[in-house]
Order: sequence, then structure tokens, then C-alpha cells
Amino acid sequence: MVAGGALALLQAGATVAFAWALATLVVGLIEGEVPGGASTIAVVMLVAASVRALTGWLWEWLGSAGAMRVKAELRDALLGRLEDRAGRRSVTTARAATLLGPGLDALDEYFGRYLPQLVLTAIATPVLVVAAWTADWVSGLILVIVLPLIPVFMALIGMATEVVQRRQWDRLQALSRGFLEVLGGLSTLMVFGRAERQSRRIRTVTDEYRSSTMKVLRVTFLSGFTLELAGSLSVALVAVSIGLRLVAGDMAFAPGLFVLILAPDVFLPIRNVGAAFHSATAGLEASRDALDLLDADETEEPVRDDRAGQADASASGARDPSTAGALDGLRIRDLVVLRDGRPVTAPLDLDAARGELVALTGASGSGKSSLLAAMLGFADRTGRLELDGLPLGAGTRRLVAWSGQAPQLVEGTIAANIRLGSEDADPALLDRAVAVAGVDVDPGLQLGPAGAGLSGGQAQRVAVARAVHRALATDAPLVLLDEPTSALDAGRERAMAAALEDLARSGRIVVVATHRGALADAADRVIAIREAIRA
Repeated sequence: MVAGGALALLQAGATVAFAWALATLVVGLIEGEVPGGASTIAVVMLVAASVRALTGWLWEWLGSAGAMRVKAELRDALLGRLEDRAGRRSVTTARAATLLGPGLDALDEYFGRYLPQLVLTAIATPVLVVAAWTADWVSGLILVIVLPLIPVFMALIGMATEVVQRRQWDRLQALSRGFLEVLGGLSTLMVFGRAERQSRRIRTVTDEYRSSTMKVLRVTFLSGFTLELAGSLSVALVAVSIGLRLVAGDMAFAPGLFVLILAPDVFLPIRNVGAAFHSATAGLEASRDALDLLDADETEEPVRDDRAGQADASASGARDPSTAGALDGLRIRDLVVLRDGRPVTAPLDLDAARGELVALTGASGSGKSSLLAAMLGFADRTGRLELDGLPLGAGTRRLVAWSGQAPQLVEGTIAANIRLGSEDADPALLDRAVAVAGVDVDPGLQLGPAGAGLSGGQAQRVAVARAVHRALATDAPLVLLDEPTSALDAGRERAMAAALEDLARSGRIVVVATHRGALADAADRVIAIREAIRA
């Protein structure tokens, strides 16, 4: 904005210089004598025109660079907030995809054109008006009187544009939501022969979006015509006034010509602001939605429900809790996972030091996965969670490497999947991660979309290898694995258990949720997880 202000001042000065040089040259040629020589005036005109063109190009560059920087910062902030709110289901996938994609892309017009033009108008317009007033105070007075008419028209048209633009943004979100819903359930729809009906639904929503887009364009074209008409009439008032006074002999030709050349440029910035504003309205709607999401209040620590069941989680070989916290490690006090405000696990106390392998056991549905989700900040919970003295949750997820029950792989090689997020790490870490997870497939094997090409057990081992690689590459002190051996035979399970034990001995805390005996037998401590006692 500061650089834009300097460019605006430079551009205004170049415009005044060009108008003065052109008026001086024309008057001098008519009167037969050019002050200072025609060549000198021509050089001034050429320099002024070049400076004006250069500042215009720099305007475009600054606007584009600023828009890209702001969009990148907004996307980072939004992704962080969406990650923090994961599991709360307060933001749908369609809303997130629309906002992060076409929504923020629409801010190009706002930051790339509208804001620069606003700065240019605030700085250049007063300079040009003062220059015109200095040459002819009557013309300057006319400019001061008619200039406010354009912002008035802009405000009136803006009210109508805001309504249709908000409707278009809602239609775009509805279109995205419908498309993603159909895409997610397409296989099921095809099995039951309902795909064609959903195609008609998408077609209907698309037609509604097309209709709303045409309404926005119609308002935009009408607003542009209105602003052009207001600007032209304003310039015409100045021209008629100058013409009448020139005919009457009440005004010299030189200042009159200077003001006439300058008058269109007086109105040009504010007219461009109006046009840029209507182009930027889509971005304004997206930014409003983005800022609402960023400013939304979020309860980090829900109030604990004292009616929660009082079942205890038992641990083998647990240390005295009174000594916890003195050493670096994982400290959990009265951890209860909540779902819809109700407890789903019994209170859990745990102290684990670096170098320990901890196994969470229990019947299916007892809450093992929910506890891991709470450690990652994906689930609501009460109680205290600390890792090396820092509160553990969404804000400290960088300290955790984890792998869930359902492997999430992407198209590309197995090596690329394992190194995902840590591509610049030492290549030797890939070999170690592959060895720990027991991946028995060539790391160079190319996978299809969503990791197609591997069996369930192979995909699970690749996901475990990715978590191990992240822990090694980022020196994450905590590794969380959810049922890492559920698809392995007994021999592979024992091998992975031994490898995870070695990983823990390297200075990390490894927590696994499992119902398999070999992995639990290899653990330093076993925590039996129980469901909350329901009334």
C-alpha cells in the first residue's frame, strides 16, 4: 500500500506534466512561438508519458504480487483453522473446497485491482483537482461539485450488486456441495441405478448458477454504463463552461486547454474504482465468509461433564503420578473423550516417558481410536494432555506422527507416499521407515488414484512407514498408530512389534491402539480402555 501510494503520486505528477506540456505545445504552435522550444516540450511529453506507462505497469505488478501474498496467507490461516476444527463437522467439505479454491481466487480482483485503484483515487484525484483549480478556479469548483456524484451512484448500484452477488455465492456453494456429494457416493448410486437422477439434479443447480451469473453480469454492465455516463457528463460540464468563457473572451486559451486535457484524468481513477469494485464483489463475498470462519469462537476445552462414569483405566508398570512432569514425556490427567457433549470413554491417567512403547487395548468400540483422535485434536475432550510440558492438541500436531486405521494414500510412487510432507529428508530415512513398517513392495512402484494397486495390508504398512518417516524426519517425540497390525499375520506382527519397540528406544513415545496380543506383549505398558458408564 505504501509503494502504491508513492506510485500514485508519481503517476499524478506525470499526468499533470503531460497535460501542461501538451497544452503549451499546442498553444505555442497556434501562436507561432513555443516557450523553451518545441523539442524541449516534446521531450517533457515523452518522459511524462513514459513515466505514466511505467507506473501503470508497476501498479499491475504490485497488485498481482499483493493479491498472491494475501491469498497465500489467507489459505494458510484457513487451512490451520479447518484443521483445528476437524472432527467438529462445523465446516462441510463443499464449503471448504469452494472457499479455498474459486472463493479465494476471486480475491485477485479485490487486491489486484480494486485496492490499488482506491489508493490511486485517494492520492491522485486531489492532486489533479488542485492542478485544475490552480489553472482555472471555476473549472476546479465544477470538478469539486460533480465529483461526489459518482461515489453516490457507486453506493446505490453497490447495494443492488451485493444482493445478487450474495445469491450467486450461495448458488456456487450449493453447486459445489451437490457435486461433491454425488461424486462421493457415485459408486453406490451406479449400483442402485440412481446416477442419472443425480445428473439431473446437478444440471438443475448448474442452470440456477448460470442464471444468477447472468444477473450479476447484467448489473455489472449497467453499473459500468452509469459510471461512464456520469463521468462523461461531468467532463462535458467542464468543457461547456470553458468553451463559453473562451468565446466570451473571459478566459485565456492555455489554461482552458490544460484543464480540458486534465479533466478526463480527474474522473478516470474514481470510474476505475467503480468498475473494479463490481469485478471484486465475488472476492468480497468469499473474504467475508473466510473472515467469519477465522473469527468464529471455538471452545478449546469443553466443560467436563461431572456425570461421566468413574471407571478406571488400568496400567501395567505405571509410575507414580506424583513424579510425572519432572521428565520430558506424555502426561495425561482425567482425559475423557466427548461426542455430542456426552462422555464416551472413562477418565484416563497416563504418564509415559521417551523410550516407552504404550499399547491401548480394549474391546471394539471402547474408545481406543477416539482417544488417539483426542490427542491429535480431532475430537472434543476434557482433562489435561501435555507433551514435554506443552498442551497437546491441534496447535501442537506438528510434534506428532500418526497413522489411522484407514490408510490414506495418493497417486504416485510408494516412496512418494512415505515421504509425503518430508520430501527433503535424508534418503536413508526412507529405508529405515520401510524396514520398521515391514513394507515388502518396491518403493518405486507407481500407485493409481487413492493408492490403488496395493492390498489392504500393504497399504496399511505403507501408511505406518509414512508415520515413522515423519517421526524420523521431523524428530517428532510422539508416534500414534491406530491398529497398525490388524491386517498382518502373526509373524509380521511380531516383527513390527520389535521394530516399534526399537523406534521407541531411539527417544520417542510410541502409542499404539491394538487388540492383537503380540503387539501388546511387546509394549512396556498396557492400558485397558473402557467405555464411560452410561446412566
